[in-house]
Amino acid sequence: MDRTGGSGGGSDRRQPEESKPLLGEMSAPEGNKMGAAPCRRALLHCNGMRYKLLQEGDIQVCVIRHPRTFLSKILTSKFLRRWEPHHLTLADNSVASATAANSYLRDQWFHSLQWKKKIYKYKKVLSNPSRWEVVLKEIRTLVDMALTSPLQDDSIHQAPLEIVSKLLSENNNLTTQDHESIIVAIAPLLENNHPPPDLCEFFCKHCRERPRSMVVIEVFTPVVQRILKHNMDFGKCPRLRLFTQEYILSLNELNAGMEVVKKFIHSMHGPTGQCPHPRVLPNLVAVCLAAIYSCYEEFINSRDNSPSLKEIRNGCQQQCDRKPNLPLRLLHTSPDLVSQEATLTESRLKPVIVTSNEIHVEVERNNTANQKMTAGVGNDSEPNLIDCLMVSPTCSTISIELSAQADRILGCYVEILKMLSDYDDWRPALASLLQPIPFPKEALAHEKFTKELKYVIQRFAEDPRQEVHSCLLSVRAGKDGWFQLYSPGGVACDDDGELFASMVHILMGSCYKTKKFLLSLAENKLGPCMLLALRGNQTMVEILCLMLEYNIIDNNDTQLQIISTLESTDVGKRMYEQLCERQRELKELQRKGGPTRLTLPSKSTDADLARLLSSGSFGNLENLSLAFTNVTSACAEHLIKLPSLKQLNLWSTQFGDAGLRLLSEHLTMLQVLNLCETPVTDAGLLALSSMKSLCSLNMNSTKLSADTYEDLKAKLPNLKEVDVRYTEAW
Repeated sequence: MDRTGGSGGGSDRRQPEESKPLLGEMSAPEGNKMGAAPCRRALLHCNGMRYKLLQEGDIQVCVIRHPRTFLSKILTSKFLRRWEPHHLTLADNSVASATAANSYLRDQWFHSLQWKKKIYKYKKVLSNPSRWEVVLKEIRTLVDMALTSPLQDDSIHQAPLEIVSKLLSENNNLTTQDHESIIVAIAPLLENNHPPPDLCEFFCKHCRERPRSMVVIEVFTPVVQRILKHNMDFGKCPRLRLFTQEYILSLNELNAGMEVVKKFIHSMHGPTGQCPHPRVLPNLVAVCLAAIYSCYEEFINSRDNSPSLKEIRNGCQQQCDRKPNLPLRLLHTSPDLVSQEATLTESRLKPVIVTSNEIHVEVERNNTANQKMTAGVGNDSEPNLIDCLMVSPTCSTISIELSAQADRILGCYVEILKMLSDYDDWRPALASLLQPIPFPKEALAHEKFTKELKYVIQRFAEDPRQEVHSCLLSVRAGKDGWFQLYSPGGVACDDDGELFASMVHILMGSCYKTKKFLLSLAENKLGPCMLLALRGNQTMVEILCLMLEYNIIDNNDTQLQIISTLESTDVGKRMYEQLCERQRELKELQRKGGPTRLTLPSKSTDADLARLLSSGSFGNLENLSLAFTNVTSACAEHLIKLPSLKQLNLWSTQFGDAGLRLLSEHLTMLQVLNLCETPVTDAGLLALSSMKSLCSLNMNSTKLSADTYEDLKAKLPNLKEVDVRYTEAW
C-alpha cells in the first residue's frame, strides 16, 4: 500500500516488488468484496491517510509504509472484530492465518498481535538489566502474561523461558538468592515445558552448588518427572540428560540419601504393577549409562599401549618400551614377566600378562593343569585368557581407584539399575537395553562395579520369562554377553561360577534345551562346565550327561575326560549310571523290534503319548500320526527319542515353534512332515532348513510367509512335495 496524495484510484509511484513492509502484508480474495470492505475502510481511513490497494491477479495486496501507526490503530480498531478471512505475514516471517470467519479465530489473531507487541517489550527491558529487583518483577509479570494468554501455542510458554535463559547466560554475577528467586518465578512455566539448554546449564549449576536447597525438591522434581516421561531423544537435547543426572545426584546428597532416590524412582514407576509411561525406563537407563561412563573418563582418555601376549613371548617389545603409567594398576605378589625361554615343562608358577579387550590382567599359570585343559578343550599353541583364569581364577585381581566424587556417582547409579531390575514390568525392557553391554571396558574390569551389577544379572537369570533370560546371551555372534562375562574365567566372575551355573540352568529350559545350545557350551565353555561338575554342581552334571546322550562331543579323549569327571562325584556317578541304563534300554528296544507305524486316538494329550512311548518297544517306529490330537510342543521331548522316525503327522494339533525347533535339531532323518492347521510361524518354520532329508512338507493353513517359503525351497534340495495352500505364499 503506497501512500499517495490523491484518491485510491491514482497511479502508483512505486512498484510492489520494491516495497519492503516492516509489519507485513495482508491480502483478501477479490471475489470477497463484502468481506474485504470493512478491512479496506479501516485501512484507507486510518489516521486520516489514504492508501491505494494494488491489484495482482486475483489477490489484493496491501503494502504498509507506516507499521507503527498502523499497529496502534489496528489494535484498537472496531473493524477488527468484523474482519473477514485474511492472511497475515508478520515482519519476522512468522505466519498467522485465520481460515474461517468466526469470532474465535479472529480473537486468536487479535491476541497474537498483542502478544507480539508485549514480547518485544520484555525482550528489550530484560536485555539491559539495571536493578535486579526490577528484573525479577518484570520476569514475574512476563510469566503471568504467558499463563493468562488465551493463545494456544507452544511458543507462548517457550518464549519467556528463552528470554530468561538468555538473561542468565549473559549475567554470571548473580547471588544464590537471585538464583532461587528466578527459579521460583519461572516455575509455573516449567510444569508443561522443557527448559531450554542454557536454562538446563543454570539448573545443573544450582544442583551442584546447593544440592540441599528446597528449590531442588519443590521446583526441580516436577520438571525432571516431565523430562523422564516425555523426552524422546537425549541425543538431541543432551543438557536435559545432564540436568536429570545432576538432580538425582543432589537427591543422593540429602540426609536420607538413597532412600530419597528410591522414592523418586518409585514415583516415576507409579503405585500399580504396570508403569503407565513407556519412556521413563529408557530415559532412566540413558541417564545411568552416561553417569557411569563419566566415572571412567580418566581411564578411557588414557589408553595404555601394553604389548600383547604374543609380543611378550617373542620378545618383540620390552617392558621399558611401554608407558610407565598404566590406567589399570595390577596387583600381584611378583611383578616379573614371563621370559622368552619359559616353556611348558617348568614346574614352578610364573606370572603371565595377557591382553583381553584392552584390559591387562595379571595371572599365574600352572603348567601341568594348563596341559590338561589344553588336552580337554583344544590343542592351542598359545594359552588364552579363559584357560589361564580357569586354573587359578582367584589370582586375577584388578584395582581401579576412582576419585571420591566418581565413586559416589558410580554407587548412586548402580543402585538405580538395581532398583529398576526389581520391577517385574521393567525387567524385560531393562534386560534388552543392557544386552549389548553398553558399559566401558574399564567398568567391566572394575571389581566393585561388576560385583554391584551382579545383582541385576541375577535378577535376569532368575526371571522365568524367555524374553528376559535370553538377554543373558550375546546380542550377536562373536560378541560376548553377560553369560560369557560372568562365566568362570570371565572378566566379571568372582563367585567360582555360581551365577554362571544359575544362568545355564534357566537357559536350559524348554526353549533352550537344544542341541545348538549344547554345542555352543561344548565349543566355548566345556572347561568351566567340567570344573563346576567336578565340584558337584548338579546343573553342570546334567549338561555333561546331555552332551554324551546327544553325541555332542566327537573327540574320544574328551568323552573319556567327561566320563571321568562324572564318576568323580556321587551325583555325577548316579546320573551317569542312569544315562547308561537309558542307552542300554534303547538298544534293547531296537534289538527286540516293534511297530513301524503308530496312530494315536483323537483328543490324546502329551501325557498319553509319553505313557505310551515308555510302555513298549518303539525303537523301530518310522511312521507316527498325531493328527487331530491335543498334543503341544511339550511332546517334542519324547519325539526326539525315536531314532528311526521318518514320517510325522501333526495335522490340526497345537504343536508350535518351540517344538519345531527341537525336532529340527534332533530328527535330521525325517522325510515327511505334516504341519497343516498348526500354529507354527516363520520363526519355527525357518528351523526346518537344517532337515536336509525332508522330501514332503505340508504347511497348509499356517502363518507361512512368502519369503520363508522361498528360503526353505533354496535350503531343502530334496523337497519335492509342498502344500502351501491358504498361506501368504499360495
